[in-house]
Amino acid sequence: MGQMYPFLNEDIFKQIKECADAQNVDAYAIGGYVRDIFLKRNSKDIDIVTIGKGIDLATSLHKKLGDGSHLSTFKNFGTAQVKYNDLEIEFVGARKESYSRDSRKPIVEDGTLEDDQNRRDFTINALAIGLSKNNFGKLLDPFNGMQDLENKIIRTPLEPEITYSDDPLRMMRAIRFSSQLGFEIEEKSRMAIIWQKERIKIVSKERITDELNKIILSPVPSIGFKLLFDTGLLHIIFPEMVKLQGVEVINGLSHKDNFYHTLEVLDNTAKKSDNLWLRWAAILHDIAKPATKRFEEGHGFTFHGHEDKGARMVPKIFTNLKLPLNEKMKYVQKLVELHLRPIVLAKTEVTDSAVRRLLFDAGEEIDDLMLLCESDITTKNPNKVKRYMLNFEIVRKKLVELEEKDKIRNWQPPISGEDIMKLYNLAPGKEIGILKNSLKDAILDGEVENNYDSAKKFLDKKFEEVKPK
Repeated sequence: MGQMYPFLNEDIFKQIKECADAQNVDAYAIGGYVRDIFLKRNSKDIDIVTIGKGIDLATSLHKKLGDGSHLSTFKNFGTAQVKYNDLEIEFVGARKESYSRDSRKPIVEDGTLEDDQNRRDFTINALAIGLSKNNFGKLLDPFNGMQDLENKIIRTPLEPEITYSDDPLRMMRAIRFSSQLGFEIEEKSRMAIIWQKERIKIVSKERITDELNKIILSPVPSIGFKLLFDTGLLHIIFPEMVKLQGVEVINGLSHKDNFYHTLEVLDNTAKKSDNLWLRWAAILHDIAKPATKRFEEGHGFTFHGHEDKGARMVPKIFTNLKLPLNEKMKYVQKLVELHLRPIVLAKTEVTDSAVRRLLFDAGEEIDDLMLLCESDITTKNPNKVKRYMLNFEIVRKKLVELEEKDKIRNWQPPISGEDIMKLYNLAPGKEIGILKNSLKDAILDGEVENNYDSAKKFLDKKFEEVKPK
């Protein structure tokens, strides 16, 4: 009998033990759940490996738990899942794997626990704890994963060249765990990623982007992106971002390194929000700077229009990375397009008209836009930071005041185009657009109150100017 870890007192592990003992098979908790127990991280996904048929053990547990559980079996893969309360318990028979050079799909055979641990990606994910009568509570740690946990090291069980060549997605996973946990990738393993980086091309874009999103959602995403850049993986999976790196100097004038600036903005955003798509907006806010960079004699480098071009680049980048081409993409696109507006306001006198237009254009995304813009202040000059933040506070107060007074957020005109046609007996034509836009501009500029009577009075006068002769 091994050491009794407190989590083994939970009812679910006693139930698994009874099922394994009834079938006279060995079973083990293995992988991420065991790792997270020792890291004191909450986990609801439990992986169980058995020296037998995983589906048989899962079926037995499902019967034992009764109606409160749900069983899913995947016979082609020899796996099964039991959902019970808020737990998802995956069952698989111990196996060994072999790979062909051009695929990350393994040839699978039944194996021993040792075979199963050998095929794991990292030592910290190869930890197993016995759940059967003859090994209950026993920790099996053949690769010193516990020591790597204590030393905060990401290391592969076998030679890293073999581990990464067999399944190149493990290179992304190594960097993801480093970013999530704040662990160092062992030097041999890091060098193997550099040597094997081209192998990432056999992995589907969807799987790569899934790992990329997990890096983006980690506490300090820049850790992962610096590793992706330094190993050369970023150059293959996201070349548009790599183009941001570097500083050009002409006549003693230079610009900041937009790659490392972007990482600062991403980290700043991550401190304020766990919204994945807001973090994507931080990544892409300056993505068009390389394409819009110009040098002006006596002035220096400019990036005029990078916000507009950047917004136009978003759909192609989302398509290439297999990210969703829906409202999430449009949200990122909007924030990229508008990210300079609050910063410009914060540099100048804040007028009601400018704030109304910002509210109108940003709509429900105004709060996230302001958060992104505050994150974009990466100057090391404390006086500049203080001045920007004070001005941002003025902009925020104006936003609240004008929204309460004028209801501009997600604004709908008090008189629609259809209403205009009926009021002035107009057929569809350019006059309708002129009247609608004139009314919108007048309300946003504060010349007309945002209500029907004021709008009607304005349109009556405007109609006289534009009505067909």
